Amino acid sequence: MIDALSRRLLWVLPLALLLCATSCSSSKKSRKKKTTKVERRAQQESGSMDAFVRDWEGVPYKYGGTSKSGVDCSGFVGVLYRDVYKKDVPRTTEGLARSSKSLDRNELVEGDLVFFDIQGKKKSHVGVYLRNEQFVHASSSKGVVVSSLTNPYYQKAFSSGGRP
Repeated sequence: MIDALSRRLLWVLPLALLLCATSCSSSKKSRKKKTTKVERRAQQESGSMDAFVRDWEGVPYKYGGTSKSGVDCSGFVGVLYRDVYKKDVPRTTEGLARSSKSLDRNELVEGDLVFFDIQGKKKSHVGVYLRNEQFVHASSSKGVVVSSLTNPYYQKAFSSGGRP
């Protein structure tokens, strides 16, 4: 004959095993997508990039300029790379294009360069890709501004991306 304590244990033991088995099977490890070195760099620099863009937005365009009193497109890229990425890059749009690894539009990550063919001149304008089809650049008509690659003007003028 089984005493009362043994009967309780026989009833509780299977229930405890069932709970243990179900709780263990539901704790699946989530698989994270491996991030590349470039993506990690972009994630780390995102905060300082946003602050830099806010600080420079509205600075007027000035051919040959590299300061907040006036800046041109390649001068702006040079200052951004120096301040955000602690990296020196060529001063001219042509030099930036020559020294960069060419990228398709779908490969762009924050910090990549975007080149445009303006008024029939190959790679005559440059900006820096942000995210979500947005880029920052020194426009000759609006100064430092954030624009969209989906804007028909920039969509048509887009030449390539580049990674210095």
